[in-house]
Amino acid sequence: MISFEYSRASDVADAMRQIASGGTAKFIAGGTNLFDLMKMDVERPGKLIDVTRLPLQDVEGTAAGGFRIGALVRNTDLAYHPEVERRYPMLSSAILAGASQQLRNMASVGGNLLQRTRCAYFYDLVTPCNKRAPGSGCSAVGGLNRGHAILGTSDSCIAVHPSDMCVALAVLDAKVHVTGAAGERVVPIGEFHRLPGDTPERDTNLGANELITSVELPPQGFSANYTYLKIRDRLSYAFALVSAAVGLELEGDRIRDARFALGGVAHKPWRDAEAEAALRGRTADDTAFGQAADILLRDAKAFGHNTFKIDLARRVLVRALSQAARGTPQSQADKKIA
Repeated sequence: MISFEYSRASDVADAMRQIASGGTAKFIAGGTNLFDLMKMDVERPGKLIDVTRLPLQDVEGTAAGGFRIGALVRNTDLAYHPEVERRYPMLSSAILAGASQQLRNMASVGGNLLQRTRCAYFYDLVTPCNKRAPGSGCSAVGGLNRGHAILGTSDSCIAVHPSDMCVALAVLDAKVHVTGAAGERVVPIGEFHRLPGDTPERDTNLGANELITSVELPPQGFSANYTYLKIRDRLSYAFALVSAAVGLELEGDRIRDARFALGGVAHKPWRDAEAEAALRGRTADDTAFGQAADILLRDAKAFGHNTFKIDLARRVLVRALSQAARGTPQSQADKKIA
């Protein structure tokens, strides 16, 4: 039994005061990941600070023409928000591809950003894991690694980031607003999550005791030519083996702009500026899509059980780019691949 204190923050300033009081306190909202980690004895916070009553539950337009999403907005509410469905359907689709309806009803936007890997060795206290116990080793490198990373890996860690929502946010160039003792700051989504390097225990660049307050979306939402395609072992509820979020701007059959990111392949959503640039001005066809995929995957490295992921990632990205170009996005209700 883990013994911990519990308190409820009355406002953001109060949350900052409580987290700064020392110890091993954690913020708690939906708890869909943190509670699992506590049950498995992976996380042992000395105190839980409930932030569910903070005024961070709005979805509203910005002066720049984009959208700001409060960190406590539930995943279900965000996915079915009329303006998100209309202007940012890729984001809605990605959220609906993740978890189960019950979990989406509880999970918050901020929590989704911060969820930790589902690597089995991370959850298994009797096996070495640098993410859980820095310096102990990575059991996945020479172990069962079918679901593990093929991009951005290090000798210290080959775990993958599990979020679907974050893959879409990467394509949308979202910004994460955070607050802490030093005040407020904005972190581009591409800089929010970290590659493992020598410090795989650090998932993000969120500072000590900082709190996510909102996520900002730019005006461009790729509402016409987009898709979120997720390949997994079990259609009903499973994490991605490989997923792809794609947003295109087309002029006739030519690509004016292209953005895409892969999920399930790295410690963070994986984008490649060179691969995206290779599509600009090209005809939207499988030849161009395949060349872009080859660029994105040029440094892919497998670890035995996950060798199949390299070819799978290529085929997923080509198919997703084709879906987006045709304007036939993947349905998350009927999961038959379009």
